[in-house]
Amino acid sequence: MTNTKESINHIIRSRRSIFPPSYIEKEIPREIIDTILENANFAPTHKLTEPWRFTVFTGGGLEKLGDYMAEAYRANTTPETFSQAKYDGTRAKSLKSAAVIAIVVELHEEKIPEWEEVAATACAVQNMWLTATANGIGAYWSSPSVTESLRAFLGLKENQKCVGFFYMGYHNLGEIPARRTPIEDKVTWVN
Repeated sequence: MTNTKESINHIIRSRRSIFPPSYIEKEIPREIIDTILENANFAPTHKLTEPWRFTVFTGGGLEKLGDYMAEAYRANTTPETFSQAKYDGTRAKSLKSAAVIAIVVELHEEKIPEWEEVAATACAVQNMWLTATANGIGAYWSSPSVTESLRAFLGLKENQKCVGFFYMGYHNLGEIPARRTPIEDKVTWVN
């Protein structure tokens, strides 16, 4: 890619959800994670509230997260519906990842409606995703059903809420074709 337009178009159009079972054992260097987070920090934000907050899990932190998520699954499942395979899979999702970032939105209800703070945080995550893609790192945003119970685990303040996890890892999948319907089916022009 010789110019910025071609590069950004390629990165946006090649971004995909890449899941932990596809990750290979390869650590993401700290400087790349720092760049991913720094680019998140340049997302648009109404009234400059910068509502995104992140907790990064790597190394032994991935075990702590995996253990917590597996036990949260057990605690929120009846004995009749409990699945050992789902318990193990929930734990393994973190352990297969090179890094997992908890996505937290900090609300400023006196200034901004909640949806705008969530939208700004989603823009920050898109910046993270595009940066990961540009660095050959697979990623996906997961919103587990136990996000409210993460409050104590993540040490969240009263005005903060977890809106999911951003799982990341290197992979060998190559380019995956996009599955999108034509944009013309989603746009109305008024001249």
